[in-house]
Amino acid sequence: MNKIVYVLVFILFLSCNTEKAGNPKVDKWEAQAANVEIIRDGYGVPHIYGKTDADAVFGLLYAQCEDDFNRVEQNYIWATGRLAEVDGEEALYSDLRAKLFMTEEEAKANYEKSPTWLKELCDAFADGINYYLYTHPEVKPKLLTHFEPWMPMYFSEGSIGGDIERISTRKIAAFYESDMELPKMEMLQLDKEKEVEEPQGSNGIAISGKLTRSGNPLLLINPHTSFYFRGEVHVVSEEGLNAYGAVTWGQFFVYQGFNEKTGWMHTSTYTDVMDEFKETIIKNDDELMYQYGEELRPVASSEIILKYLDGEVLKEKKFPAYRTHHGPITHVADGQWTASAMMWEPVKALEQSFIRTKQSGYKGFRTMMDIRTNSSNNTVYADAEGNIAYFHGNFVPKREVQFNYSQPVDGNDPKTDWQGLHTVDENILIKNPENGWIQNCNSTPYTAALEFSPSKEDYPYYMSRDQENFRGVHAIDLLKDRKGYTIDSLIQLAHDPFLPAFKALIPGLVKAYNSHDDKNPKLREPIKILEDWDYTTGEDQVAMTLAHFYGTAMGSRAAHPEGLSDMERMIYFGTHTEEALKIFEEVIDELSVDFGTWKMPWGAVNRYQRTTGDIVQHFDDAQPSIPIGFASGRWGALAAYGARYTTDGAKKLYGTRGNSFAAVVEFGDTVKAKSILAGGQSGNPGSPHFNDQIDSYRNVNWKEVLYYRNDVLKNAKRTYVPGK
Repeated sequence: MNKIVYVLVFILFLSCNTEKAGNPKVDKWEAQAANVEIIRDGYGVPHIYGKTDADAVFGLLYAQCEDDFNRVEQNYIWATGRLAEVDGEEALYSDLRAKLFMTEEEAKANYEKSPTWLKELCDAFADGINYYLYTHPEVKPKLLTHFEPWMPMYFSEGSIGGDIERISTRKIAAFYESDMELPKMEMLQLDKEKEVEEPQGSNGIAISGKLTRSGNPLLLINPHTSFYFRGEVHVVSEEGLNAYGAVTWGQFFVYQGFNEKTGWMHTSTYTDVMDEFKETIIKNDDELMYQYGEELRPVASSEIILKYLDGEVLKEKKFPAYRTHHGPITHVADGQWTASAMMWEPVKALEQSFIRTKQSGYKGFRTMMDIRTNSSNNTVYADAEGNIAYFHGNFVPKREVQFNYSQPVDGNDPKTDWQGLHTVDENILIKNPENGWIQNCNSTPYTAALEFSPSKEDYPYYMSRDQENFRGVHAIDLLKDRKGYTIDSLIQLAHDPFLPAFKALIPGLVKAYNSHDDKNPKLREPIKILEDWDYTTGEDQVAMTLAHFYGTAMGSRAAHPEGLSDMERMIYFGTHTEEALKIFEEVIDELSVDFGTWKMPWGAVNRYQRTTGDIVQHFDDAQPSIPIGFASGRWGALAAYGARYTTDGAKKLYGTRGNSFAAVVEFGDTVKAKSILAGGQSGNPGSPHFNDQIDSYRNVNWKEVLYYRNDVLKNAKRTYVPGK
């Protein structure tokens, strides 16, 4: 009997190896894997070493899949317009939006026209993921069982969603379902929803060596993303690549990070990089035309077929697609078909994203910026030469200033067309300001270096909104007239607990209460707590709980003039207190109902919970969680910790976005850095690196970055070749 078993096993072994030997793809993958070494440190951070850049990319994608294949796959399901095949019909218009800007055929064509070096990286991207799936047959993808080298063309810049997510799927649905404009009431509801959303954005701070204890420049890399949106990686090749930082799952370049000589931090920009053009459509026999000056031009039309899941059945839906030279028709505005224009040069965007990671000084970095496809971001920069700099935007179309591009413009008038791009020198640019620091917290660039900032009058109006926020105000107050910075002191500055929004908001509430002779006794104690508060957040602060829920309620319930920014609304509510006491009493009642008392310390309400690797977390008050003393960026917290108000019965607040990956870097003869992740490196609940950084995150005890190979080897916990 045993002999029979041995024979069967031997036959199976021969069969498997014969199949493997006959598969040139597997041979290619294994040959490339042999050129890659992955070293995992004590926090599970992968340090990937490859002979060539392509080898390093192969290993990088393999390591990303090990850490969170779920998110790698999800990003490409969304980017390539196949979300409805997993999530059902409700995702069709997200998919249509993706396909309106690029079809699969166009993605393949962009890949084919790429320079050889970029094609090699795209090939390595696909091969690294496919080799992971080959060596991990237990992993069951939701949809994408094979990745293609043209897929990165859909996902070429790195920011959350990129520009395309600013195009409303509701407007697309209204047009493609019924050729209608979104109803005014629904438009108002969309605006209302945006007002109460957790602010998105990031902080970047660069400090000149003349203000640091070591004499070396410092860079704060502090993106505010949804938690677990990016992993922490270190990727090295023998072709000059040695980049460390945050990589968006599924991308082959470090998006926010540093190498030995330069560091780059992206913050979401308010530069106007997208415009809408109202088209005059004329039907000429059976052909659709659009008016452009004195001529009629044909509307390009095609058909898009999308699949969607209906129960267990995969169905199809066909959509017409229309395009003018301005871009695809995405919605109706003022009764006219409207085309959306945005930066869509995926090859150049991928080139810029990768080239950025290999620069060794300001000259090369500045030349890289001339590619001008980093459209949705500003860049805060520092380098080992001693430079600090700020680039406000990178892709800025030239326009006629007589037109208001904040609203849809008349596409019939050729004067409204974009007239090329502004050069980097024409964009807002700060280099080595005399004050010795630069900050951008998604705030106005005209205060980025305080009195040494650019002047608004020197630029066309569309170059930037001159709009401040409480994070920007907070950063400026902390940075001015200060020196002697170290890595640790900059980390502490980035966690300063003061919340300037409440200094603007709360005194008006207290004054309104004290101005009444017949003071409501129910409010006496909570008002006194707020009156005695120093406007700092912390786990033990009851005042923080009261202020957060009061400020949130005022933002969603109190009347205010239209068009105010988030900061302007809070300042308005601080001086217009007609509804303040009524809303504050509602907040006290609601807290008492939800928690049995209004006297809740902030850490008892504001929590961190991660129990699954699901992309959308579901929260449960009965499950373990830990207190967090940080607060929302809405209130001016630099260390932003934003919560999603749950619909699954939880009463407490659970963090979902804000400080996720963050780092402080010092550039000198050698590079030094500390970093932190919310949770941990892995998306697998069974991994020791699923939540192993959260205590350090909570207590502001960041880990040392292991950049040099000797340090990596000293702290190596696992060393391997992909697939072995």
